[in-house]
Amino acid sequence: MNNVKAIIFDLDGTLLDTLWDLADSCNKSLCTCGYPARTLDEVRMFVGNGLGKLIERALPGGRENSDYEKVLSCMRKNYAENWNNKTKPYPGVLAMLEKLKARGIKCGIVSNKPDEQVKELAQVFFSDTIQESAGENEKEGIRRKPFPDSVFTVMKKLGAENDCTVYAGDSDVDIQTAANAGIPCISVTWGFRSRDFLIQNGAKFLADNVEEFLDIISAEIK
Repeated sequence: MNNVKAIIFDLDGTLLDTLWDLADSCNKSLCTCGYPARTLDEVRMFVGNGLGKLIERALPGGRENSDYEKVLSCMRKNYAENWNNKTKPYPGVLAMLEKLKARGIKCGIVSNKPDEQVKELAQVFFSDTIQESAGENEKEGIRRKPFPDSVFTVMKKLGAENDCTVYAGDSDVDIQTAANAGIPCISVTWGFRSRDFLIQNGAKFLADNVEEFLDIISAEIK
């Protein structure tokens, strides 16, 4: 992969540990509406497909529950207010991004979080190293992952071509997204899914830490 000129990163579970803020906001929403809270490990498996899917998975009865829209509205409000209480970059991520920048590699973010929050998080944590970012924006006709729409949007803004772009994420959704975009995927194991889970879902390149990630980017892989 030593011809890499651009990397598109997933956000939650890849660059940022957002699990605590997502879990706290989810449980506050559930409890406010009269439903039991979920454990941190349960929420860990619920995330990855946007706030709507998170609430669908966390709420008894999912979308069939008559309170679904009410709980989702509460979740959007709570998370908009509490997205940066405990959220922080994973160890080594900031230094890794600086090294990629020094190599001349352009970096972007694609997430299923609301677009406004993605851009705000990118500005707060990665203003010096992330050039472009995109979140959930289906009202503009950009479908959420695993559709490749947002990846192509960021690639276009970066001026990146498929044959020199890599996707990086921590979930099966990210593996599917990269495949749908026609680009390689590096799966990181420090996020919300285990190494075994990622392998079972088709991961080909795995990084257990940022040093291994940089090694993969630099390696001559046939």
